[in-house]
Amino acid sequence: MQAFLSKKDETFREFSLNGPMGRVILQVGLPLALYQSLNQLFKIFDSMMASHISASTVSAVSYLSQINLMLSALGGGLAAGAVIKVSEAYGAGDFELVKRRVSTLFAMCAILGGGMLLVLVPFAPQFLRLMNTPEEFITEGSTYFILELSALVIAFFNNVYIAIERARGNSRRILYLNAAVITLKLGLTAWFVYGLDGDINTISIATILSNFIMFAAAIINLNQKGSVFGFSAKAIAFRGNVIKPMLRLSFPVMIEKAAFAMGKVVINSMSTVYGSLTVGALGISNNIGGITTMPQNGFQDGGSAIISQNLGAKKPGRALSAFKWILLINMGLGLVLMSLSLICLQPLSHFFAGDDGEFAEMIRNIYRLEAVGAIPLGINSAVMGLLYGFGKTKVTLFMNFCRVFVFRIPVLWALQQFTNLGNVSAGIVMAVSNTASGTLAAVIAVIEIRKICKEYGIKFWGAANKASL
Repeated sequence: MQAFLSKKDETFREFSLNGPMGRVILQVGLPLALYQSLNQLFKIFDSMMASHISASTVSAVSYLSQINLMLSALGGGLAAGAVIKVSEAYGAGDFELVKRRVSTLFAMCAILGGGMLLVLVPFAPQFLRLMNTPEEFITEGSTYFILELSALVIAFFNNVYIAIERARGNSRRILYLNAAVITLKLGLTAWFVYGLDGDINTISIATILSNFIMFAAAIINLNQKGSVFGFSAKAIAFRGNVIKPMLRLSFPVMIEKAAFAMGKVVINSMSTVYGSLTVGALGISNNIGGITTMPQNGFQDGGSAIISQNLGAKKPGRALSAFKWILLINMGLGLVLMSLSLICLQPLSHFFAGDDGEFAEMIRNIYRLEAVGAIPLGINSAVMGLLYGFGKTKVTLFMNFCRVFVFRIPVLWALQQFTNLGNVSAGIVMAVSNTASGTLAAVIAVIEIRKICKEYGIKFWGAANKASL
């Protein structure tokens, strides 16, 4: 089986392994940060248009979206974990293995997506009740949920494609494609909601139609015969050296992401004791918080790919240098974007709530507390990037488990049992969870970096070579 590396891919690999690390991180991470910001902007506008239908609709979308995120975490976790090994093989120069892993990863996505549809579509209402979904949300949103499942299967393939392009350093291509997807999505949603007086289901139809842009791009860009990153049915190999390393890293990430999303579903369910609008306010607060955290996640994603490539090329000093840059950038983003979001909170809350003053006040009360965690979450994101890059996905599983099932759910339970604070408890939980998660991440970073330095015989504050600076 032939697998060639294009001139562009060869140039990026050389830059990733030998270029100035600060420039490498910015070149790869900045478009991804913008990509994540566009995604968050899309969620904000989507929620705004859902609120035009009714306040109950935006609450239903917020609640069901968390369940969809839990399911999408399976595909996202598979892509995130497996592409670490793709990047590692790319950095090591084993291009035949890269092609086999890319092709096999797409086959695994097809199996996962098909299985999910077969199991969940016939039993959607029952599954939503199992997730403790309020009956009014099931009545309004069962068809929406089924449509979103179809969108998720397309998203599985899109996530793998995005992860592969990220490993190749094609961050700008991801950004441009995502801009096209969002433009179509927002245009269709606006037309359906404002022009045709559509319901909640039309929001999902707009998502499905727009996602086909990314899917079509994946088919075109990965259909280059012989390309190391191209898909080939002949290259699919469910054998040990191809699939086991990917699954070993992917399973903890899949469980981690699904458990984290499931924890959010539990929090939403627990928050319904304060009324269904609290769920909507919490979801909107999370969306506003995403203005800060999503760009941080962009640098996390780009940085983890750079780290794994340099580790594959046996340059652990450069890998640690990448982490230092991610940490510095993410903390700066946390400070600046948190400040801006708080300054603009008044108009932002009315942007979502419209003329409903009580709903707007609820959003503000929750977000002021959630914003406290912006800088700690920047630390958490940087450490996650380090751990993903070094393949320590069991540690990331532990971190996200603590974030939801230690720092979040028990805290909300205690507030409900022993205080009368009302819906502001949702904001307190977010502040506690985010701050504690950042603190835990800092402690784990110290422990893991010491282990890495000892294993590879390097110093964290010492440069591996001039290119690490």
